[in-house]
Amino acid sequence: MQAQFVHDGRQVDFTPDVDVSVGSIVIQGDLVGITRRDLPADTLGSIAVEGVFDIPKDPADAETYSAGQKIYATTDGIVTEVADGTFYLGKVVSDAEATDNFVRVRLSQ
Repeated sequence: MQAQFVHDGRQVDFTPDVDVSVGSIVIQGDLVGITRRDLPADTLGSIAVEGVFDIPKDPADAETYSAGQKIYATTDGIVTEVADGTFYLGKVVSDAEATDNFVRVRLSQ
């Protein structure tokens, strides 16, 4: 049997166990994505695994981020430059200063 095209892969199916709000980082093993709309519990939806997103920084995060830098996510959806114990999210596409409220990230797997 040969492989059959299913879809372009920019989004993948996701059925949450609990309600998940728009913009939430979802971690499934090594697959990390972001919800593009609110997803009610036990309802088939999808997560984006490609695209560019403005992801909020932890208010206590006084770090700067540079374009091209690898960025990771913690299990509670906080972006960080720390690779240990986190999940690879993508790369920064625009410099973020310590005072910025978000980091612009291109998702990549």
